[in-house]
Amino acid sequence: MDSSANTNKALTETRFSDLEPPLSGDIIEALSQSNFEFCTPVQAATIPLLCRYKDVAVDAATGSGKTLAFVLPLVEILRKSTSYPPKPHQVMGVIISPTRELSTQIYNVAQPFVSTLANVNSVLLVGGREVRADVKIIEEEGCNLLIGTPGRLSDIMERLEILDFRNLEILILDEADRLLEMGFQKQVNYIISRLPKQRRTGLFSATQTEGVEELAKAGLRNPVRVEVRAESKSESSQQLTNSRTPSGLHLEYMECEADKKSSQLVDLLIKNSNKKLMVFFMTCASVDYWGFVLSKIPTLKSISLIPIHGDMKQNARDKALASFTKASSGALLCTDVAARGLDIPGIDYVVQYDPPQDPNMFNHRAGRTARLGRQGRAIVFLLPREEAYVEFMRIRRVPLEERKCSEDASDVIPIIRSAAMKDRAVLEKGLKAFVSFVRAYKEHHCSFIFRWKELEIGKLAMGYGLLYLPSMSEIKQHRLSSEGFTPVEGVKFEDIRFTDKSREKQRQQNVKARKEKRQEEKREKGKRKRVDGTGTNDPKKASRKLTGKQRQTIQTAEDEEEMDRDYRSLIKLKKGLIKEDEYARLTGEDDLF
Repeated sequence: MDSSANTNKALTETRFSDLEPPLSGDIIEALSQSNFEFCTPVQAATIPLLCRYKDVAVDAATGSGKTLAFVLPLVEILRKSTSYPPKPHQVMGVIISPTRELSTQIYNVAQPFVSTLANVNSVLLVGGREVRADVKIIEEEGCNLLIGTPGRLSDIMERLEILDFRNLEILILDEADRLLEMGFQKQVNYIISRLPKQRRTGLFSATQTEGVEELAKAGLRNPVRVEVRAESKSESSQQLTNSRTPSGLHLEYMECEADKKSSQLVDLLIKNSNKKLMVFFMTCASVDYWGFVLSKIPTLKSISLIPIHGDMKQNARDKALASFTKASSGALLCTDVAARGLDIPGIDYVVQYDPPQDPNMFNHRAGRTARLGRQGRAIVFLLPREEAYVEFMRIRRVPLEERKCSEDASDVIPIIRSAAMKDRAVLEKGLKAFVSFVRAYKEHHCSFIFRWKELEIGKLAMGYGLLYLPSMSEIKQHRLSSEGFTPVEGVKFEDIRFTDKSREKQRQQNVKARKEKRQEEKREKGKRKRVDGTGTNDPKKASRKLTGKQRQTIQTAEDEEEMDRDYRSLIKLKKGLIKEDEYARLTGEDDLF
């Protein structure tokens, strides 16, 4: 067989060695050692433009090989610079990406090619580690190429006056739409303001939003637009359509009731136990819960379940990602922190247990599989009331085929509930995950499809394996349907203990402290009552009786005020102004347990 033949349909017939202007011999050699010979469409279109010193705005589907499309020309531009080789603190290039994991991946991909440059030192700058350590490395070893997240990059640029940006050659903004969605516009604008206008700029994005257009106007000069779409074949029509997803990706949806979702997930994991899966949830608390409780289901004991989300410490995230990358099978349980840019090899199946809040994230999640011409499958779970999402995605050029619920899926709810009765950790994680999901559902961008007031809260709680319905303002005020929920009888929930003895000891101390506080409040209340015998200092108000309608009006106003407070707290949490424990205290989630 001719080893030089191109059999990968995701690649063009263009070799890297055929590109004009030609890439240097060192780059071709490094590509050959990494088994790269043929270009993907985005690489074939973008590399020559950047190498000719054009600004580019690239819109390409996920998994299209965008990283090499900017790394290779960046290295060539630095090699040809009049400032090459640079001085230790002379910054010649900057690459900005939205997440720590993606920045780390770009850094690792770039190293074999950056190493062909004499005296060029690249530095990875991401959060999750001491900023002083980064400062020390830069001061002592210098840096010529900065790769990192906007927060840490802007922080370092503010702190270190020794960094010289006057001869900067190129700026790359990767996943530009995500940079703006995650609220990094202020930091990105600051970084751009520190860089010379006479530079090359590459803006790479999977979706062209209004914000990306504005960023392009501000940061690019007469950019050449590159748009690369994948062709996909719908099995039902057997016709090629212009799709926003990779050509080897088979997309499905499964419509099932909320109380059946967890059983269907377990069934799917069992039937794909020899494969590598990513399972997406809407919230960090959901990842924590399902990662914890699924490991207690006997039929899943042989399957490696690895959780990862944005609230985990960076070291834990790195370990989880490294462990899953090395594994030949298993499931990565994750939030959208793992949806963009990460190139984890060998993903066979992507499961969207919860549809994403932002529909733009759908393609990014699904695109973790079927990368660079390989085959892959993806499925999204939908509730019966969410079936309009299928047509919505079809209009967005993402066709979904129906897959029926498995009829032989075992009911796992009794197993989950049994685990919750044996270990309070399961009980509390389940309640927290449930509450976080309901509140995240309220923030859905497609609220005309995902109508939170129509959530069947009873079936949903049953699907989470809860022992009781939590006291939430959303349930109290709007009386969401509790039909389908069967409370557990004959169990005193306050008597359920943690299997972790240290946690149980701490809980008992907290219970005792709360009890003493309530008793103190009762004594204070008794003292106030003795002032006028009514519990108020105003006898006229005390004797006035309220009608049922007045009481209902007051209660509704109080509920609405409580929901407004919860919403404001949620916004603060999203912006990083408060932490999870403070959010739990403000919204009363602590009281659920």
